[in-house]
Amino acid sequence: MNKTKLRWVKRFKKWHKWPAVAIALFALVFAFSGIVMNHRKIFSPYQVSRKVLPSNYSYKNWNLGALKGSLVLPNDTVLLFGKIGIYSTDPEFSYYSCKNRGFKKGIDNRAISSLVYYKGSLYAGSLMGLFHLPALDGSWQEVEIPVKNKRITDITIKDDTLIVLTRDYLLKSVTGKQFDKIQLPQPVHYKRESSMFRFLWTLHSGELFGVFGKLFVDLLGIVVVILSLTGLFYFVFPKLGEKIISDRKKVRRLNRMNLRWHNVLGYVFGLFLLVNTIAGMFLRPPLLIPIAGAAMPIVPFTHLDNPNPWQDKLRMIRWNEFLNTYIVSTSDGFYVVDEGLGTPLKPVESQPPVSVMGCNVFEPVADDTYLIGSFSGLFSWNVTTGYVFNMMTNQAVSKRVKSGRPVSDYMVSGLVRFSNKKMWYLDYSKGIQGLVRFHQKAIMPGSIKKNSPMSLWNFCLELHTGRIFESILGPFYILYIPVAGICFMLVLVSGFFLWWWIYRQS
Repeated sequence: MNKTKLRWVKRFKKWHKWPAVAIALFALVFAFSGIVMNHRKIFSPYQVSRKVLPSNYSYKNWNLGALKGSLVLPNDTVLLFGKIGIYSTDPEFSYYSCKNRGFKKGIDNRAISSLVYYKGSLYAGSLMGLFHLPALDGSWQEVEIPVKNKRITDITIKDDTLIVLTRDYLLKSVTGKQFDKIQLPQPVHYKRESSMFRFLWTLHSGELFGVFGKLFVDLLGIVVVILSLTGLFYFVFPKLGEKIISDRKKVRRLNRMNLRWHNVLGYVFGLFLLVNTIAGMFLRPPLLIPIAGAAMPIVPFTHLDNPNPWQDKLRMIRWNEFLNTYIVSTSDGFYVVDEGLGTPLKPVESQPPVSVMGCNVFEPVADDTYLIGSFSGLFSWNVTTGYVFNMMTNQAVSKRVKSGRPVSDYMVSGLVRFSNKKMWYLDYSKGIQGLVRFHQKAIMPGSIKKNSPMSLWNFCLELHTGRIFESILGPFYILYIPVAGICFMLVLVSGFFLWWWIYRQS
């Protein structure tokens, strides 16, 4: 080995050793949280008490998405729903009664996105499917729907028809039991492509290659755990082992076996780990910013290669009797389509800003006027004239855009409405806020806080993205992912060259 290569070997040993020691614990966290996030339904019964989390994860004033909306029943009973499940109250918020009987164990299983009163009973859409409640004092029962991805994004009613929207399809029923699955037509000027973000997201999770892809990424997580533990063993054991075990030959034998497994797993899975690391780095700011609006051709024979043009894009829907049309909120903006759902969807020319994280409020307040809420704010939108008014700043929106800032000063996550003169919006950070004028606000009872922990999946999401460190690092937590990613890449690349130059032949 020449002198130049020897110098590089010394450098690579340092670059492989110290960054690896520094991030070993974080690597274990990434691996564990990633595996949990890949199997949300399996881990849905498990949850974490908010008491053990930083204070910014405690519910205050119905914040953090605790509430998403409300429904007033014919007898004036008010139902509040959101991540906490469903609770009944009265218009004065004088009591709260839990209505979550029948949902499976785990806060994730009662996270409700939509609730409607249809033909004398209730229908709720959740992360895990569609549920039916025949009587308010009864138990929720799951309704079978003809789709694989049962996550419900919205429910609405048109005449005597119950309309359920998943992230992929529209479902219709006149009985509430048997549903017809409808694939919405492609939009006008449709281009068969995918966002760069979605490609990297599915690549990072393995979903790009279906179930086997997700299982392979799970395997990568297990490999990361083994590499981290064997690396720490190699770092600590040579010195510590001689103190514990008197037989030096046994110490050396254990050390060689440990190093061999470390090297084998490293060179077999190194490239896959490198690709997965790079993909993950681009899913969070600041590296997310340059690819946020980028599109790319669909990769053939992958999960994204689907004939459904609306796969994972549908968010909310309303039937407008005045305009005789459906208005559909999607990840690509608002579209209109005829009653028969047979013609290409047309984009609405003038529409309110909506955060890339999706529409949270789609509330009719007049024949052709809606309140549209997202993390970009709350807007009054006249569909006929295209007039958009910012309810937060009391200013007209002059520029017509299809998407808004990812996060504004008003992160609207829901709406509680009894009438046009009595309504509140939900701010994700601040909680419930009066909209029209001051009214008695709903105070979040301690009993609901106590019975509303964080799901293990959401806890792992906070760990995986580094948001849980915001209380320690402040705004600098945003650098957690890129710094950790650079360290991982440095460890992987240096480890490969060390194996290639030193250990490969042996």
